[in-house]
Formats: sequence, structure tokens, C-alpha cells
Amino acid sequence: MLMRSETNISSFSTTLSIPSSFEAIDDDDNKMEAKPFLSRSSSYDTVSTIAPSKFYRLWQRRIASETSLSSLLGSGRRLSLRQDLRRAASDTYLVTRLSFKLLRYLGVGYRWITRFLALGCYAFLLMPGFLQVGYYYFFSSQVIRGIVYGDQPRNRLDLYIPKNSDGPKPVIAFVTGGAWIIGYKAWGSLLGQQLSERDIIVACIDYRNFPQGTISDMVKDASQGISFVCNSISEYGGDPNRIYLMGQSAGAHIAACALVEQAIKEAGEGESTSWSVTQLKAYFGLSGGYNLLNLVDHFHSRGLYRSIFVSIMEGEKSLCRFSPEVMVQDPKIRNSVSLIPRIFLFHGNEDYSIPSDASKTFANALRRVGAKAESILYDGKTHTDLFLQDPMRGGKDEMFEDLVSIIHAGDSKAWAKHAAAPLRRRLVPEFMLKLARTVSPF
Repeated sequence: MLMRSETNISSFSTTLSIPSSFEAIDDDDNKMEAKPFLSRSSSYDTVSTIAPSKFYRLWQRRIASETSLSSLLGSGRRLSLRQDLRRAASDTYLVTRLSFKLLRYLGVGYRWITRFLALGCYAFLLMPGFLQVGYYYFFSSQVIRGIVYGDQPRNRLDLYIPKNSDGPKPVIAFVTGGAWIIGYKAWGSLLGQQLSERDIIVACIDYRNFPQGTISDMVKDASQGISFVCNSISEYGGDPNRIYLMGQSAGAHIAACALVEQAIKEAGEGESTSWSVTQLKAYFGLSGGYNLLNLVDHFHSRGLYRSIFVSIMEGEKSLCRFSPEVMVQDPKIRNSVSLIPRIFLFHGNEDYSIPSDASKTFANALRRVGAKAESILYDGKTHTDLFLQDPMRGGKDEMFEDLVSIIHAGDSKAWAKHAAAPLRRRLVPEFMLKLARTVSPF
């Protein structure tokens, strides 16, 4: 385990890219059929990976007209302002709907009224940054939104593409967080923008949330999104030999579940798969939880009540199946663990939403069974510091530098370019960031 202090800035480096589109949500909120974690008829095989040889075939499958690949590269017409504003309004409606859905399921008691008031204050203080990131998300030609990767509701992903097109780029398939209830692909916009500036493509994968789906649906969606990236990213300038998987908070848990399930399938006999864990160079978990048995009571005390959480996870008996830390220690799947790529777990040691012990114990469990794993802790950082406040602060931040350094390791040209790049600009004044940290409900 490594500890990063505030004064010890790592020499690491990274880059990313962005996509564009809005997609409708299926209102079938009551569809919560439980599914086994290790179903022999793999959910990933029932929907074939979309891998068109030409961009226009993909374009025709979108529910709304998208910026063509040619316009992304600077040659072609741009979407009209009216179309972009319409999509911005649609996405705003979706975000508002997700917020009310969360309120509906968590209840309207005193605790959650105060938490939502704190969330409102937190969002208001970070609004200067959100507005700038939102403008980039909706209007940048480097973002391709709403690419279809499956046939279920919300089977869409966004791509963040670097401006520099001199050769294939490393790729991160990113699964966003959201307490398994309000996750949305646009939550990865800031990370996507900043990584694309370091010559890294980012694919932010959307997935069904509760109650539209339960955990097995989320894992299925994430796996299909990963499959699309592994099989089709070369169409967008990505290097299929340099693909990384990353998740944040609940997204880190979902991505880890997808990774372990895929390894188990590959180690079995006769399993047909659309992607392989060997296609991934590494997994990055940011502020994630990997042992639900240890977290269910903690989440209950934080307001994600046990009854709701157990429903999301398809019952008490399923908590083990959806706990990657528990699964990798099962002697019956020891051969599967050997397939898992190197794992890096980033966590702030003042994270109260998901304690940093979640990353430390998962890394220890992986090492005990022979996997390569490392937990990197950041002194004084909370659940949102690493993902929001630090990136909005501008300049250099430890986690971002560590991430880029790992991805560009061995690429001297990319490393030199990163080292010479100007510091990231500040998006929010310091006093507002400090106030936001104080009132944050996370």
C-alpha cells in the first residue's frame, strides 16, 4: 500500500477524450427480476457487440442525430445551436428526474431533507466549474455523445477524443458512480475532458440504475460497454492493445464485478465471450467498495437504508456474489483470478462515504491469491476531493498525475508531452472549493 500526502505530488501523467448525445430512459421501473451472478447463459452473449466498419452505420443507430466522425476531425457541418440546446435541455431533465427518483426511494425524512439541502449548497458552490464542464460536454467537437452499445435502455456511452490524431491512443473504459441509483455517463465529463488533453481516449459507459434494473443488470450493461470498447475503439483512433478499465464509487464496484465475472467465464469450459480480460492492461478503482458484507451497515448509517440496498443487490444471499473481494478468495475460482490484470485502487483516507479500508482489504485479498494489486491512499482526501474538487482546483493533483503516469509508462514521447503541457486551469475559486468541502453530504 502506498500513501500519498498533499505535499508529495507524484510524477505521473494521463490524457482523455469526450462524446455527445441524449438518450431516453425506459420507465419500466418495476422490472427487478433477480438474476444469478454466474449465469451459464451469459447476459453478455445475448446481445452482440456493435462493431461497425464505418462510422455511418453506428450513426444510423443513434436515437438522435450525432456529430459525424468527419466533423469530429474538423471537416463537416456542426450541429445547429438549436439542436444542441434541445439536447442540453433533455439531459437536464434526465438529471432532475434521477435526483427526484433518489429522493423517492430514500424517503423524505429529516435526515434526507437536510442532506438534499447540503447537496444543493454543494452544487451551488461548484456551479462555476459545472457550467464550464457542461458547456464542453454539450458543444465540444471532441465529444461524441450517446453511442449505442446494446439494445437495453441506457445502453449508451460517450467518447472523449484527443485533438491530436497522430497515431492510436490509449483508452479508458470508465464506469461512473451514483449510489447505484443516480449514475449517469455525463458524470465523467470532467475526467474525460482532462484526460483527453493528455492524449487519452475516455469512454464513459452508461447503465441502468435501480429501480430500472438491479445489480446484475448494471454489471451486464457495463460488460457490454466494455465489449464495445474492446472491439470497436480502433474505429475512433483508440489503441486496442492499450485499454484500461476504471470505475468510481459505485461504478468501481460495478466494474470490478464485471471484471471478476468475465474472468470466471473465461476460466470455465465452453463459455462464449465477446471480450477478454486479457484485452485490459489494468483496472483502476477510485473510491470504490468491494465487500458488500462489510459495507451494508455503514451505508445504512449514511442513509442508503439496508432494505433499499439489499433490493438493489437482489437479496441478502446475493451480497457475497456481488462482492469482488469475497469472490476472488473462493478456492473454486482460483484459476480465474490468475487472468485478472494488474489492479490499482485509489482512495482518500478521509472518505466517509466508502472508507478507505475498502480498498486496502481488497488489495490485500488480491495479493493473497496471487494477483497484482496496489492500494494508493491520499492523505486528507474525501470521497469527492479526488473526483471533483481537486480537478476543479487546476494545476496538478496527485491522483490525476498517478493515473496518467501509469497509462503513459513506457511511452517516452507521450510522457515528454505531458511533462511539457501547461498546468490545468482553475475552474472554481479556492474559497468556494473549501466551502463546498465543508457542506458536502458525501
